[in-house]
Amino acid sequence: MENNIFSGFYAFYLHNIPFRQFVTILMYIVLAKLTDIMISSLVSRLNKHSDTPSENRFINLIHAPIFWTVFCFGLLHALIIGPLPEPWSIIAPALTKSTIILIWLAAMVKGVELLVTQRMLEIVARNKLSDHHFSLVKKLIRVILIILGLFWVLNVWNLNLTPFFASAGIAGIAIALAAKDTLANFFGGISMFMDRTYKTGDYIILESGERGEVVDIGMRSTRVMTRDDVMITIPNSIMSTTKIINESAPQPRFRIRIPIGVAYGSDVEQVENLLLKIANANSQVAPNPAARVRMRAFGSSSLDFELLCWVEDPSLKGLVTHQLLKTTYRTFNEENIEIPFQQIDLHVKSK
Repeated sequence: MENNIFSGFYAFYLHNIPFRQFVTILMYIVLAKLTDIMISSLVSRLNKHSDTPSENRFINLIHAPIFWTVFCFGLLHALIIGPLPEPWSIIAPALTKSTIILIWLAAMVKGVELLVTQRMLEIVARNKLSDHHFSLVKKLIRVILIILGLFWVLNVWNLNLTPFFASAGIAGIAIALAAKDTLANFFGGISMFMDRTYKTGDYIILESGERGEVVDIGMRSTRVMTRDDVMITIPNSIMSTTKIINESAPQPRFRIRIPIGVAYGSDVEQVENLLLKIANANSQVAPNPAARVRMRAFGSSSLDFELLCWVEDPSLKGLVTHQLLKTTYRTFNEENIEIPFQQIDLHVKSK
C-alpha cells in the first residue's frame, strides 16, 4: 500500500512540471535559509572573538546577497525543468541573472566603501591624506563598479555592444570638447591626490602671492580662506600646474624670522641673550627646535641680528611676530640698547 502511494506520488512528480518547479524552488528556499542560519552563527562567533567590527560588518554585508542568490539559482533551476513559452523563455532567465548581478553589484559598492572608509579613518588619523581625497577615491571606485556591472547586465541580455561603443566614442569626443575645462579640473584634482600636494587645514602660499588655509578640496576646485577672511576658489587645473608653497608640510611647525638692528657699540652678547629670553618667554613659541639668534651683517647704520624661532601652527605667524617685536622694543628701551633708524644730516654751506 505504501509502495503504491509512493509510486503514485513519484509519477505525479515526474509528469507534473509546475509541481516539480514548485518543489525545486521550495528546496532552494530551504537551502537559502540554512545558509542564512550558518552565516548568522558565523557572525555570532566572530563577534565573541573579534575586536575589529569591520570584519563582522563585511560578513553582514554579504548576508542578504547570498540568500537571494541561492533563491535565484532555484528559479533558474526551475526554468530548466520546464521552459516557458516565447519570449518568456529568454526574458525570465536573463532577468533572474540580471537580478543576481545587481544584488552583488550593490553589495560590492557597499563593501568597497566600507573598506575605504576603514582605511580612511586610519590614514586621516595619521594626517597623511585629507578625507576629501578618500571621498574622491570612493566616488571613482563606485562609478567604475557601476559601469562594469551595467556592461555585465547588457552582456547577459546578449546585446551587441559594438554600436554602443561606437556611439559612446563619438559622444565622448563631443563631451570632451564641450567640457574640456571641467575635465582638466577633474584630472587636476586626481593629480594633486596622487602627489599629495596639500590637504585640508594646510596653510599654503600661491604663486600669485595669496596666503591662506585650505578649507575644501573638491573634484573641480580648491577653496582657500585668506587671513582677511576672503574665500578664494581656484580651479584644480590651475592648482596642479602652479607653484605652491605649503607652510604646513612636511611638519606643521612654521619658522619665524625677525630681523633686528642695534646701534654700533652695543654689547652683542647682551643683545643675543635678551632676544633668546624674549623668545623663550613667549608661550606660543615652540620649545623644540630651540630659538636661536644669528648676527647677519654689519649694516650701514646698525649691527643686523635675526631672531629665529618656531610656532606650532602657521596661523600664529602674524600674532607671534607682533608679540615678539613689541616685547623686543620694550625690553631694549629698558636695557638702554639703541635701535637705530635712518637719519639724514643736512649741512648748509655759508658763503
